[in-house]
Amino acid sequence: MNVTLWKLTPIQVLAMACFGLVIGNWLKRRLPVLDRLNIPASILGGFVYALAALVMRDRYLNLELDMVLRDVLMVAFFTTVGMQASIRLVKEGGRNLVIFVGASLAGLMIQIIAGVSIAKAYGLNLMIGLIPGAVSLTGGPATAIAFGGTFEKLGVTGATTIGIASAVFGITSSGLIGGYVGGYLIRKHNLKPAPKPELPVPMQITPTGGAGIMSSIILLAVAMGLGTLVSGWIQDQGIILPSYIGAMIIAGVFRNFDDYFRWFNINQETMDGIGNVTLDIFIVMALLTLRLWELLNLAVPILTILFTQIVLLVLLCWFFIYQLMGRDYEAAIMSTGYLGFMLGTVANAMACMGELVQKFGAAPRAFFIVSIVGAFLIDFINALLITQSINLLR
Repeated sequence: MNVTLWKLTPIQVLAMACFGLVIGNWLKRRLPVLDRLNIPASILGGFVYALAALVMRDRYLNLELDMVLRDVLMVAFFTTVGMQASIRLVKEGGRNLVIFVGASLAGLMIQIIAGVSIAKAYGLNLMIGLIPGAVSLTGGPATAIAFGGTFEKLGVTGATTIGIASAVFGITSSGLIGGYVGGYLIRKHNLKPAPKPELPVPMQITPTGGAGIMSSIILLAVAMGLGTLVSGWIQDQGIILPSYIGAMIIAGVFRNFDDYFRWFNINQETMDGIGNVTLDIFIVMALLTLRLWELLNLAVPILTILFTQIVLLVLLCWFFIYQLMGRDYEAAIMSTGYLGFMLGTVANAMACMGELVQKFGAAPRAFFIVSIVGAFLIDFINALLITQSINLLR
């Protein structure tokens, strides 16, 4: 059988990725259940491409893609995450925020220990145990893709494919059971919302005098450039890490200098917009090269790890997070949010919490704390913790 080989340039790959977003949004309109589960359009569009590649592979058509723009977009997205790392916002959250961050760190450690232990029981490379946990569940699709190349360089075959499949599993699972976790606590303890002072939504707290799109892009590019120097220096010390860590650190420095000295006039809304665009295109590009056939030999161990992670996190929410955060109505809502971003994304957390407050009443403190931790703090902490775990296990 003659198999055609298509070689696509970076511009052609970019065009395919953008059209993949169109496909994903169309699927969400035609199948509302996908929207209710908060599955991103980029994931849907990318999976259409991945399935098509699986069907055509070595039969009709093979693709050879120049993915240079994917890596640029990956670093750009995580740099925008670093731009959100404001110490000022952490201070506004107070003691409860610090406790919730600590609980999130504990959850990450549980994910890592559980995954590595199960991988060891199956006789697999221990680094495989990191992927269907801290990397893909708490980290989400972007972190799974970003670390996939690092794992593959260290000998973990199919790491990116495992990561994306695990991330989608987590997003779907958190969408299905997130609301149930908090609802169970509310009904069991007969919890009622108490009047609370309105807290600011952290993503709306932006310095005055926005810098505009061009200034934001320039600042982003400078942070990315300086970040390559930081990453290079860290790697020279023999530490394995993804390429975006340096840029993320520099962006965090820029953000906090700007909070105190107003040097850059960072407009967080603009930065978030740039981050959303780069993330969507980056994910579709990454899924263009998803090798679904590599999942077959690892299906049982990976599913074992994933189901174990779900059980552990649900129990953690019911018997630890709820108790730790005050055993009240807001604590129950925070438990739902915790499960949402520890299994899926902050969008899952917000959607599940939103469903509960519509039925039972407002929970402003819960939304404030979960959005700060889920939107940027957990990503920053997770990236550093995964990097450290890789260096211990390699």
